[in-house]
Amino acid sequence: MKEADLVIDTEEIAEFFYTELVKRGYIPSELETFELADITFEYMLRKAMIVEEEAR
Repeated sequence: MKEADLVIDTEEIAEFFYTELVKRGYIPSELETFELADITFEYMLRKAMIVEEEAR
């Protein structure tokens, strides 16, 4: 199986959560959406879905 490069951008995740929450009638703060993005990133690390690499 071929390995693929995948870039996870927590800012992009935060924007996605914000948009989706607003669609569902919630009004999250910027801090809340960034916390959700960070939690999501940590979840993916713990489940070994992604591997964190040092910035180049």
